[in-house]
Parts: sequence; structure tokens; C-alpha cells
Amino acid sequence: MSGAREKKRAKKMRNQPASVTLPAEPGPFTGGGSRACPPPGDVCSEEQQQKFSNQSSGPSYRKDQYFSKGQSRGERGRGRGGWQGGHQSVSEEMPKYITVSTFAQARAAEINAMLKAVSQKSSNSLVFQTLPRHMRRRAMSHNIKRLPRRLQEMARKEAEKAVHQKKEQSKTKCRKARRRHINLVAEFNHRQRKNIWLETHIWHAKRFHMVKKWGYCLGNSPTEKSYRACYRAMTKHCLLQDLSYYCCLELKGKENELLKQLARMCSIDTGLTFQEACCLSGRFEGSLYLYRADRYPEDMLGPVTFIWKPRDGSENRQLWIWVHPALKQDILRELKAIFQCTEPEEMCIPEHVTSVQEEKQVEVVTSLGSKRKKEDKEGEKAVPVKKIIGDGTRDPFQSYSWIAQTTGIAISDRSMEILRYRLIGPLSHSVLTETLKAASVQTEMAGSETELNNWWVENCKDSEKVSLHQCQSAIFELLEGMSSPSDMPPGTILGLTVGDPRVNLPKKKTKAMPDFEKYQDNDKVRQLYLKGVPVDCAHSFIWDHDIRKNVTENKISEQDLNHMRAQLLVPGSHLDLGPCESKIPILLVQQPGKMAGEDRPGWGSGWDIYLPKGWGMAFWIPFIYRGVRVGGLQEALKHSEYQRTPHTPNDFPDCQAGMQFAKELETSLLEKFKRRPPAKRANYVKLGTLSPFICPWGQLTKNWEGRMKASGGFFCPSSTHPECCTTEGQTSCDPKAEVVREASPETGEVEETMEITNSEGALKTEDGTSIQDFGERDEIKTSDFIVLRSEKLLMQLSAWCYPTAGKDRRIRLISRLGQKAMTEDAFLPMLMSYPRALIWVNLSLLRKGNPELHAMICIPTEDDLLHLSKDKLFCGPQEPKHRDIFKDKVQKQKEKKKKKKDNVKSLESDLPGIPDEEATEDHEDLILGLWSDALPDVTSHCSRTVLGYVTRGDFSLAAGCGEALGFVSLTGLIYMLHNQPADKKGLVLLRTPASLQYRFARLNIEV
Repeated sequence: MSGAREKKRAKKMRNQPASVTLPAEPGPFTGGGSRACPPPGDVCSEEQQQKFSNQSSGPSYRKDQYFSKGQSRGERGRGRGGWQGGHQSVSEEMPKYITVSTFAQARAAEINAMLKAVSQKSSNSLVFQTLPRHMRRRAMSHNIKRLPRRLQEMARKEAEKAVHQKKEQSKTKCRKARRRHINLVAEFNHRQRKNIWLETHIWHAKRFHMVKKWGYCLGNSPTEKSYRACYRAMTKHCLLQDLSYYCCLELKGKENELLKQLARMCSIDTGLTFQEACCLSGRFEGSLYLYRADRYPEDMLGPVTFIWKPRDGSENRQLWIWVHPALKQDILRELKAIFQCTEPEEMCIPEHVTSVQEEKQVEVVTSLGSKRKKEDKEGEKAVPVKKIIGDGTRDPFQSYSWIAQTTGIAISDRSMEILRYRLIGPLSHSVLTETLKAASVQTEMAGSETELNNWWVENCKDSEKVSLHQCQSAIFELLEGMSSPSDMPPGTILGLTVGDPRVNLPKKKTKAMPDFEKYQDNDKVRQLYLKGVPVDCAHSFIWDHDIRKNVTENKISEQDLNHMRAQLLVPGSHLDLGPCESKIPILLVQQPGKMAGEDRPGWGSGWDIYLPKGWGMAFWIPFIYRGVRVGGLQEALKHSEYQRTPHTPNDFPDCQAGMQFAKELETSLLEKFKRRPPAKRANYVKLGTLSPFICPWGQLTKNWEGRMKASGGFFCPSSTHPECCTTEGQTSCDPKAEVVREASPETGEVEETMEITNSEGALKTEDGTSIQDFGERDEIKTSDFIVLRSEKLLMQLSAWCYPTAGKDRRIRLISRLGQKAMTEDAFLPMLMSYPRALIWVNLSLLRKGNPELHAMICIPTEDDLLHLSKDKLFCGPQEPKHRDIFKDKVQKQKEKKKKKKDNVKSLESDLPGIPDEEATEDHEDLILGLWSDALPDVTSHCSRTVLGYVTRGDFSLAAGCGEALGFVSLTGLIYMLHNQPADKKGLVLLRTPASLQYRFARLNIEV
């Protein structure tokens, strides 16, 4: 019997009793059973009766009908389960006996299956949808009586079930209701429970790619192509950025107590401190690096900027510290610890979720079922005004202000209470002067019922404050005659009170341009260049919390402003609000731009403007109408890259936020690497790249420290052959490392691969600890290394990096005046004090090339420098290919996994299979193309000694060549400079992770 017939027979015998059998082959039955009796009128021939009588008594199970004598064989074979036509006709006869109980049990199973199929639906369709199409009616979907009576009961049950499962329909389901202000505010508040929106969020969301970072929803980059346009705006016109996500920490208390404790968190070696005289007066903004108390140069917290409120005659002072949201929690925790502020002064209760406003909101929502007339004013009054106090970096129900019981110093978190916009470019002051107009002096109240401008009226009664306001207005108007913000002293602060900028909105977009002729021969502009803004003019009413609150709450709405514009006799004319015009206190802070280095001084300078909350869009749109271009996080990154300054938190590997950023970046790059098919991935093991997704700063500094301690003659001339240099590094740091050299079939060069023969498979350091493996490499302690930020030492290193020959020799020699010569007496104390230190450097490629993230900075050999001297077009050497020592392990792992998948049952029952499973688990994290074991010596793994890594790199539109920013080891840098010839000082090699090509670059340290 064929396989198909066996399956067919088994299917028919599935529910049959044991007393009934089906013949295996078609033909006469072996049993004595026979078919049912023919209906009357049919006569069987004697031949058929004789045939039936000779059959055995085995009954058959066929759901065949009795065919009459007149039916043909073809007709018999058409029905399902009928007899087959042709020569395979079979005769059956009634069985002589059956087992009743077994037979009834089999029939009962069939009957139950039939009833179940009839009672239950086999699809998700409704009852009226099961009817034939000619019986369906449209009213059946909602009128059960239109269905046939036999289906009405089932349809009624379906209707009752749907009512219970149906969710309650929202009363604001139509678009008109959804677009009402009350419902929009409720929806927006619901959508920003986890990530806070800035006041310009909706404007950005329509034009930018949005990302969720640091508890905020921020614009990353514009959706349109604007990479070069943003650079042109920073260089020639103005670029606008919303920095309101930066956090403001306010400190109040006695000046001596504040300075005494804050001095523990900073060092004069790094530059400015809180005690700087020009900053302490409130005239200039300062910037510095914060550390944990008494822990300099270790335990870095991050960079901050600070502003002191100008003295007003009282003993207490007020200080604003602006921090990045990624650094806020660490800095706030340290401030509370040193000032011993443990008592919460106020509790942070978000104003947009207060109980009274929730009740009003519920009342308005419940009344939305009926139509609201346009003249109904109660609905507008019931709309809750959205007021944000907290931010996304803290629990909104925690305290946001703390006070010390002993000293009386108060620390307040003013995040999102003060908005901050940044204007970058040479014409940023022109945009300011055209957009903002100084507020007019007002001595009368706008109305007895409103509190609009009452603070301004009270201050205008004081003649000294009026004269101060007029002096500030005069200085502000002089900014229009300046060619660039970099002409002002760095960090200049100007306080001002301005009118509502929405009143001066132009009819269409214009480009703000300076008026040089108006102030060409003005001595006041020259005095402003030389002396800057006076101390008194740095005062602003924005320091007062009550005034900020009054300005925010009494803002004229856009609806009222548009209604006033509609009532003008001449449409489009200037709208004069008179005493009803809002007065807004602001603070202007000059940003100096690029200050370090010799090229492009003042590039990227601009102004920061500080506003009270609630006025974000009121200032944003007028700036847009003056022709500025808006940038996001990526534009801010490029701005700092062209300035060659570290960007927060990317370029701070020694603080917690920087390490967290590196972990997240490694995870995202590794996931992206795994998503690609193996044939399309770069094999970083063959390329000699140990860590393509993260920079192993801790191990880099440890390896260089080990090289210095292992050999007394550390500072000897570098070897001519690269393999000798590699061997030296391996013997000094890892005595059990071996170099395997193979000839490459393509180039004929020697390929080198270092194999770790340590029994534990990890590199041992001098303290006996082993280097972490690939999965645990990111857990680097802060104390493993530091970043050297001492200005005195950095200036010394910067002078050593300049060559004493070649072009610009005279300028570079001038920069070296006053610095020590590079002798052992000069650099050995530096190495002893900072054995594991990193140096922030910038690199410019000499020829073509585009540096990338995590590129390796290497030391060129004498042969490389000699080749470059002979051939000026020499791009750089090539790294010989390495041997993939993990390829066989990965292949075995794949085979074991495949074998285990194919033989799961046999492996479970077989006890000797357990060791194979353990061996497979040991190599579960093996990835083809990545170094999976503990990292060897990162400095000597390749043919050129690794000096550091690149954190940011790209083609620079400002320099016209490839530029990179990164960190190098202090020990390695001094080793390289000590052994390089005088005319080749500062020359290094760059190699991207996915390439074998080295390229020459010039290393500089700008201070």
C-alpha cells in the first residue's frame, strides 16, 4: 500500500471501534460484513449475491450511498467518499455483528464534533455576515429583528458581549474638539510625563528630528539639508539655538561662606575660580571645571559657567551656576554635601497638575458634550495655564530648594524657570538690536484690577533706577555699530528691560544687517571696545524671583494681541499698546567664541539671552523673522568642534556623565554592527583594531605607565624597524606575549599578530589585577586615569609640540618664549606627578583623509619620517594585516550550536553531552570580527605604537581639511616629542578603525 493510501486509511480509522475494520486493499472484503440493504425496487444479480456471500464477515466503514443500477462508474466516483471509478470498484456487505458500546462511542464523538462546529463560529465575522449575500440587509447590523429568527438569539448575545468589551468613547473624538486649547494642553501634559518639552518644542517638532535625552525632548538636526547653511550662518550671519534644557542652580548666602566652600571644588591651576575679581563683581561670566571637594585633579564633576549678581549693598550674594543636565545630579549632590544643606525649604509641586486646576479641567471636559458658543467666556477662564517648574532630571514631587541651618545658605534648583537662547555669528548683535527695543519709562498703572507692570512702575519712581535703565538702553543701541560680538570683552554681561517683541514683528522675514555708517565716528563705540560695559549696567530685574513670576503670569495672550491688531484702522500698522505693553527683564551675556590657538580668533562668538519662563515663543518667532537659522544638538556639536573645545558630555571621559555616554555609544555601535550580515562587516581583528566602539583610556594609561616603570632607559631613540618597537613594548609590558609574523600574499609585507599566552588569558598589571574582558571593559573607575587641565603644564606641552623649523617658524618661536627647554629635568617631574594622565589635543591632517570616531593616534617611526622628508606627497604607511585568532573558535561555536539544534532530544538524554554545552556557553559572546578575549597591550598591538584615540573627527569646513579632536597619553606624548627630530615635532599618524592606511597629521595643544 502506498504512503498516501495509508494516510487516507488511517484518517478514516481515527474514531472507529475495534470491531469494525477497513480493508487494506480495494476489492472484496475479507470479513463477512456487507453493505446496507438496497432500497426496494433494486434487484441484485445472482452473481453479486454469490460474491457477497463468499466475503468474510469484516465490516467496512465507508460513508457511501447505495448507487442504483443505472448509475455509471464515473458518477459513483464523483462524490466525496464514494466508490472509485474504473476497475477498482468494490462491493461491500453488511457486517454480521457489531459491538454496540464501542460503535455508539465512536458515533458520539462524531456527533459532538458536528454540534460544536454548528454552535461555534469558525471566523471573526458577525452572525449576519454568515448569511448568503442575497439574504443580507443593511439594517441587520443594528436591528436584530431583521435577521432570521433562528439567528436572532445568537446576534443578541453578540451585541451584549460587544457592549461590555467596548471602551468608553471619548467625548472629544472629533477634530474640532481635539483642537480646543483645553484638550491640547491636557494631551501635551500627558505626552511629556517622562521627557519634558521646551517651550519651543512644537516649533522644533515640525522642522527637526527629535531625540529624547537627559529627560528632555530636544531637536537633534533639521529635516532639511542645512549642514553648510548652518556653518555659513555661524560664520557670516547668525545661528539660533535653544539652550533652555541647561539647568540653573541658584546659591544664596554670605559671600565669605560661599567662596570658602566653593573654593574646595575648583583649582586655580585650571584657570578661573569663583573668586575671580572681574566675575565676583557681576560684570563678567566665568567658566571653570568642578571637582569633588578637595579631590583635584581626580573625581571630575564637569564644566560649568557661573554669574554673580552685582552687589546691591547687602552682605548676602546671589550666584547662578549653569550646568549640563547630564552633570546636574552629581554637582547638586556635592553642593548640598559641602554646604550641609539637608533641610528642604520648599516642595516642588508641578503647577500644571494642581488639584484646583484638575477640577476645572474635569468640569470643562464634561461640558464639551454640548456646543460651546463663541461668546462663552467661562470656557476660556477654565482653561488651565500650563506652568512648568520641574524638569526631567528629578522627581517632580521632591524638594527643589534646600537651606543650611548653620550658615543660612540656600540652594535652589531653577531649572526651566529661566529660558536661555544662544545667538552665534558676527551679526547676532544686529539681530538683537532689531528684535528688542528698550522698555519705555512708565509711571502709571495699566489698570487697577491687573498687576501688569506694577513692579516696573514702582522701580520707575526711583530716579537712580531710571537713569540706570537709560544707560543700559544707550549701550544696547551701540551694539548695532559693532562688526562682531568678539570685539567685546569675553563674557560681558548687560542687563536690560525690553518691551514685548511681538509688537515689533515685521510683515515678512528680513535679514538683520549692521549700520556701520551711523556709528562710524562715534567715540562711545570705541570706549565700549576698550572698557566694556560698566558694572552698574550688568544689573537686571531677572534676578528677582517675584518679578519673574509676575512677568510670566501677566503675559498678554496671542489671542488678545491678534484681537488688538484686528481693530487697527490701518491694517498692518504699528500696534501701540501704551501702558498695557508688557515689560520683560532679560540678561545678555557675550560668548567669546574661539579664544585658544592662533587661527580664526573670535570665530563662533555670539550672545546668550536669559528670559523668564513663559516668554519662549514670544521671543523665538521675532528672532526667526530677522533671518536667523536655527540649529539643534548636532549644530552645537559642530560649533564646539570648529572651536576645538571639549563638548559636554562627549569629551569628558573622567567624569560619570562622560563614562555613561561612552557606554551608551558602545552599545548602539555594537548593535548596529550586529545587524549587518557577517560578510558585510569589517573584521577589526584582521585590521588590528582592538576596541572599535569604545576608547580604553584606563588601559592605555596603564600600559604607558608600565612601559615607563619596566625600563630605566625608557626615553631612548626609537627603533628604525616597526617590529622592533612592537617587540620592545610587548616585552616590557607583557613578557609572555609572542609576535607571529607571516608574509602577506598581496603585499609581501610581514604580518604581525600578538597572541596572549598568559594562562589566565588576561594581561596582568603591576598591582596584580587583570584587565577586564570585552563585556566588562566599560566599567572603568574614575581613579584609573585623569585628564590634565593645568594651564601652566598645558602651555609648556604646547610649546614643545611646535617644530623649530619649517613654515611659521618665527610665529611658533614667539609662542615658546618664557617656556623651558625639553630636558629630563623639565618633564620627569611632570611624569612622576601624573603617571596616568590624558591630554586634550587637536589634529590636522597634512594631506587627504577624513578622520573618524575612535581613530587611533600613533607614533611614526624614523622610516616614516624619512620617507615623508624625501616624498612630500607621501600619504603614510600601511598596517600589515593581522591574523584572526578567533575565526576557528567562532566556526566551532557555530557548528556546535547547529549540532545542538539538530539533535536536541539526543543531547538531553545523553549525559556525555553536558561538557559540550558548557564549552558552547564559554564562547557565547564570540562575534566574528571583534576581539573577544581580554585586551592585550593596546600600545604595541600594531606596528605603530598607539598614543591615543580620537573622540570627534570630520572634514572641517572652517580649516578646509580633515580635523580631529581626542586625547593622548601624557607619558606617550613626552616619549614621542623627546625622540622626534626638531623639524618633525608634533607629527603623528592617524588610522581609522576600519582601515589599514595611516595618514600624517599635525598635533597641537591649544590653551
